[in-house]
Amino acid sequence: MKETCEVAQDEFSRLNLTEMGGRAGFKGIFDNAFVLGVTCFATLGGFLFGYDQGVVSNVLAIESFGAAFPKIYMDSNLKGWFVSTLLLAAWFGSLLNGPICDKIGRKRNIMGNIVIFLIGGALQTGATAERHFFIGRAIAGLAVGALTHVVPMYLAEISSANIRGALVALQQLSITLGILISYWIAYGTSHIGGTRCAPGVQYTGPLLNGSPTFDPYTDVPAGGCTGQKQASWRVPIGIQLFPALLLGIGMAFMPYSPRWLMERGRDDEALQTLSSLRRKPLGDLAVRYEFLEIKAELRYSREITALKYPNASKFQRFINNYIALISTWPKFKRLAVGCLTMFYQQFIGINAIIYYAPTIFGQLGLNPNTTSLLATGLYGILNTLGTLPAIMLLDSVGRRPLLMSGALGCCAALLIVGSLIAAFGNDWPAHPSAGRAAIAFVYFYGVNFAYSWAPIGWVLPSEVFPLHLRSTGISITTSCTWMSNFIIGLVSPRMLTQIGHGGTYFFFAAFAILAFLSALFFYPETKGKTLEEMDAAFGDVTNEQEKQHMERICRELGLPSKALLSA
Repeated sequence: MKETCEVAQDEFSRLNLTEMGGRAGFKGIFDNAFVLGVTCFATLGGFLFGYDQGVVSNVLAIESFGAAFPKIYMDSNLKGWFVSTLLLAAWFGSLLNGPICDKIGRKRNIMGNIVIFLIGGALQTGATAERHFFIGRAIAGLAVGALTHVVPMYLAEISSANIRGALVALQQLSITLGILISYWIAYGTSHIGGTRCAPGVQYTGPLLNGSPTFDPYTDVPAGGCTGQKQASWRVPIGIQLFPALLLGIGMAFMPYSPRWLMERGRDDEALQTLSSLRRKPLGDLAVRYEFLEIKAELRYSREITALKYPNASKFQRFINNYIALISTWPKFKRLAVGCLTMFYQQFIGINAIIYYAPTIFGQLGLNPNTTSLLATGLYGILNTLGTLPAIMLLDSVGRRPLLMSGALGCCAALLIVGSLIAAFGNDWPAHPSAGRAAIAFVYFYGVNFAYSWAPIGWVLPSEVFPLHLRSTGISITTSCTWMSNFIIGLVSPRMLTQIGHGGTYFFFAAFAILAFLSALFFYPETKGKTLEEMDAAFGDVTNEQEKQHMERICRELGLPSKALLSA
């Protein structure tokens, strides 16, 4: 055994570990078409989340939907709960999914959650009462929350380290594509039967820019809408069932995570899967090295947990992992960086704009029936295009520069839009140039967010935690984004009506400033850091006993002594 390990160490010492996985970042993702294809397919989970975000904002602006559900259409509190029910359920889904995911595997977990999503989506599509919508959104939310937990984990575990950041960033691109497509589908379907519920009936609702708006309690004929059809909102909601079904069926043909297979003791199958993913033969030196590196990581996680909690049950160890994240300042700082990133991702205000985009563009002087939906679709295009620089720059420029520049850009845009609303918001028709400028800076805001906090919010939390606490840490940060998202979705309509659009933008601008200061003074750069370098960045000096464990495991598996530290 000792001689075999020494031979393996000698072979591995000749490997160029920097070049082993191929080119880094954006260029590297095209070196392996199979992994790229699996990634694009798996990120349909993110697409479903993005599609729901976009479609709900447009549905809330469709008059035939208001005629069918007047309480949701008119009551800002109920509208907030309509949006936020899915988000609260997603919070529960992300928290509950960790143990389930470890038990049945990433692949089957995705397939199971698609079934749940299909049930929730079908209930929403066929809804005839408010309760059907709320129940459907709650069921779909459980699945969406679980998918946002498992898909980035699955992508990280099938990809090589050199392109991991870029592939996980594709999750955000998929979310923005979902938003974009839902915007344009809803814009098209809003014309089914016309853009108005009853074209011959005068509006009697609250004034907007000096003109009355649609009131479903007084502006709908006795027999229902005579113009716009219910298909205008049922079709865009129902369309999301098709990509969900495609993902559910397709995942049956996708590979299992090699890491999960090894956790279950299925080493031969894991090696075969790794060989297929890397498109290299089983005996390839790089494949063997990566296989043993994963094996070493798993052994280290098990041994360090047993070392810290020798007499604890599995449940006690599970709880102790959560306690460990707040037991010392360096570990708490890791948790704080992960949670703050997710918190700022929401409290910079992006989802308030996405969920209520047609309403916001209507307030900025655009026709609420059609033009605001068109402007929302253009926003979706820019949001998607803005994500592309992150995929190209994330693994070269680094995380902190993108976070800081994105926060400053978002802050500037929010302050300008808020100021324009405060100055001209009472009479947009008399100040069309100010309205156009406000819309332009909403677009500018979206681009700045799209290349910075949007993708890095998914990448950074997966990098900052030590190996034995990574799964626990990611589950907490994922739940943090959903709780923050829930709060934003719930309070935004009330903020828009009570403190106005200008005050709402100033509110989010304050958090953009805090996000910039946090990235500047509190966040370390995580790009390309080994575990040992990450410990140093957070001031967490690796315990000598833990280092000895690392080195012993590497020796026993025939890996170079620093292999595990570079994971």
